[in-house]
Amino acid sequence: MGTLDGQIAFVTGGARGQGRSHAVHLASLGADIVIVDSLKDNDTTEYPMAGPADLDETVRLVRAQGRDVYTRQIDVRDFDGLVAFADEVVDKFGKIDILLANAGIMTAVEISEMSPQVWAETIDINLTGVFNSFRAVLPHMIAAGYGRVVATSSGGGHIGFNNLGHYCASKWGVIGLVKSAAMELAGKGITVNAVTPTNVNTDMIRNPACEALFLPGVDNPSEQQIRDAYVINPMGVPWIEPIDVSRTIAFLVSPDSTYITGETLGPLAGSGATNGAA
Repeated sequence: MGTLDGQIAFVTGGARGQGRSHAVHLASLGADIVIVDSLKDNDTTEYPMAGPADLDETVRLVRAQGRDVYTRQIDVRDFDGLVAFADEVVDKFGKIDILLANAGIMTAVEISEMSPQVWAETIDINLTGVFNSFRAVLPHMIAAGYGRVVATSSGGGHIGFNNLGHYCASKWGVIGLVKSAAMELAGKGITVNAVTPTNVNTDMIRNPACEALFLPGVDNPSEQQIRDAYVINPMGVPWIEPIDVSRTIAFLVSPDSTYITGETLGPLAGSGATNGAA
């Protein structure tokens, strides 16, 4: 018996990266999985987004766990699309027990040089996309009297970083949204929390644009140079793996976390001990 047997988990940005890991891990614990992903590139994001082949692979991996999976191509900026799909999911499965508002992007530019388009795309996906996901799913959880919600913030939701003002603003905003939703839903059987990981080994950070952020002026850096430059935490690791975040999320949606709500939880590899993150 899995700890999530019979539950339905709705994952945004689930075609690859952290979202894929979360979907497969929760499936291994017994949940059936619902995935939305835009499956298209953005206007200002400097690395490719997931495509249909990525989603197909995630579907294969979930099914290999013996669980059902239901998908739809939807951008989290599409409020009406998310609302309609959440309604469809409840019609099909009867409920949504878990929401993982995971979809997000990261680009790098100084605030003094940032275009309104870069600012808007980051905020619209990373913050408004979380609101849209909450707004689509929460009414169903309220009606059922049960829900477990986890939004993906970042270590950058606790502090600032050079060249990432828009990203940090979006991730700070996610934490404020989570804490407010947790208060509103505390008496309705629903918990709402955020994960705030350090660097995670996904396409979001393993791309030339991000490498240039960490290694300015260095052409064709070696793998060791990249690993050394990416260390931003006291444990000295350049990044953690997506499964490390998935295991944290699995705790937050499990029966073991009934009275944990409105909280942020790494894994930060020790950064919370030095920068005031809580």
